[in-house]
Amino acid sequence: MTLSPDFKAQILAILPPDEAESLFHTIETTEPSVSVRLNTAKVPLPGTTSGNSPKAIMEPVPWCSRGFYLDGRQPFTFDPLLHAGAYYVQDASSMIVQHIVAQLVDSPVRYLDLCAAPGGKTTAALDALPEGSLMVTNEIMPDRARILLENVVKWGNAACVVTSDSSDRFATLSGFFDVVAADVPCSGEGMFRKDAEAVAQWTPRLVAQCAERQREIVGNAWQALRPGGIFIYSTCTYNRSENEAMVEHLISEYDAESIDLCFPDEWLVRNRIGTDAHCYRFMPHRTRGEGLFVAVLRKPGNAPHAAIQPSKPGKKGKSACKEPQLPKAVGTWVNGDYAVSTAESGSVIALPASHSSEIAMLRSKVRVLHAGVEIATIKGHDAVPAQSLALSTALNADAFPVAELDYATAIAYLRGESITLTDSSVPRGFAIVAYRGLPLGFVKNLGNRANNLYPKEWRIKSTHIPDTPPQIIQ
Repeated sequence: MTLSPDFKAQILAILPPDEAESLFHTIETTEPSVSVRLNTAKVPLPGTTSGNSPKAIMEPVPWCSRGFYLDGRQPFTFDPLLHAGAYYVQDASSMIVQHIVAQLVDSPVRYLDLCAAPGGKTTAALDALPEGSLMVTNEIMPDRARILLENVVKWGNAACVVTSDSSDRFATLSGFFDVVAADVPCSGEGMFRKDAEAVAQWTPRLVAQCAERQREIVGNAWQALRPGGIFIYSTCTYNRSENEAMVEHLISEYDAESIDLCFPDEWLVRNRIGTDAHCYRFMPHRTRGEGLFVAVLRKPGNAPHAAIQPSKPGKKGKSACKEPQLPKAVGTWVNGDYAVSTAESGSVIALPASHSSEIAMLRSKVRVLHAGVEIATIKGHDAVPAQSLALSTALNADAFPVAELDYATAIAYLRGESITLTDSSVPRGFAIVAYRGLPLGFVKNLGNRANNLYPKEWRIKSTHIPDTPPQIIQ
């Protein structure tokens, strides 16, 4: 890899020469670290209990209690536990979101992750938010929004709404959110070790274009944040234009308060460059992870989040739900306090009862792709259970028989193939298939074979399947 002279000149303008050269050397000659973050709603942390647990050789990520470094890259696609939502493959630097949220949020909030795909920071924040919080996670690009949706569904937390809309639509939700996070589109300098295309497309002009776009996004995000609320701003780049300059813009334009995150010195996170504001850089020559910039600011004032305004009939977002006409048993498929209703499409949706009014209001303002738990789809007189239900932590474990699969059969299922259940005790009808105790999805057991209900768009497409699974969790 050869770095652009313009890029090097930009770094030399903000770092001492020796440190700049160390950064260049690291980017050009070393491989990225590999790390995963565990879903403790589905698997335990090391040493806490028996059963599925991470490999002992994993090294903890200092700033994330659920994060672990691996020895090297693994064929994650062929691990059924990844598809079951047991863990998320995420760069260690990005896991700092979990620490920030845990440090600053101590009561239920409305949280907006504005530029969220593929979903790593969303799921990290979800794990740290107090019970009773509502997560809204957004991605404007349709293809990336579908990936975000898949990852959120696999994580299994029902207190989450996935949207796909522009930041200006969220500006209309004035003061609605207690916390807004924006990992804004940037020039990608921090990803150079992972992405050759980012190196090839980098120019000073791109940096300027990104900074201009970021100002628009943060302005809209600021409108959606309540007075007294917290704004988490991040990029995966190094330059000041997209980082400190943007923080200074928020301070001067909106009277934002810079928050000191008090990271321990031993984490080697680089503090502010050329500013009095609290700004933090994860840099690969110092920390074990890719480049990341983060700063947290507080909006002046102190007001509760905005009240919910009911939707008006005939407007965008007219109630997507009507009175349910579905088998009574469907309502027992989830545990907890959920409002169950049938959407116009025939999907049966379970929304956390405490957030159903908020979600209805969101539907009137922005494009909602998913909310709560999709339980089933009504087809004639039948209710076909949905993939979202199988992976949700709200699933009633007694609602369906469970068939445990071996590795080869689990991979065949994830490829969309018809399978045969070897457990003769599983009755005909809908059943959950699981791998090492974690649900993968549904089948309809016909006895001699089982119809595969795994979503077509999620299927493993590779034909080269390893004989044994990756040993991430054992």
